[in-house]
Amino acid sequence: MTLPKVIYWVSTALMCLIFAFSAYNYFFNYEMIAGFFGQLGFPVWLIYPLAIAKVLGIIAVLSRVSPLLKEWAYAGFFFDAVLALSAHYIEQDGAWSFAFAAIVFIIVSRLYESKVFKI
Repeated sequence: MTLPKVIYWVSTALMCLIFAFSAYNYFFNYEMIAGFFGQLGFPVWLIYPLAIAKVLGIIAVLSRVSPLLKEWAYAGFFFDAVLALSAHYIEQDGAWSFAFAAIVFIIVSRLYESKVFKI
């Protein structure tokens, strides 16, 4: 396996793990997440739609069935992570590191995807 493939698959796997962990918490630790959303000033009704979008985004990126959906998934992940990073940074709650890591993995995964799959 070539180095670009390793970089792509490692960054993509880590990106997907971060968003899968987030979706898991949104579904199964709703009360805790609702408390975080309230503290950050976000409406709690967003929790389940975001969880569903994260699961569908992971499927879109890994299946690569539709280039358009895959690009939307990357964009959605990026915007979600930037919003999370800025909210946690402004709130000064110290929970910004996962969002920062997600942004790095999103960018690396997307850049190396074009190298690995010759897009």
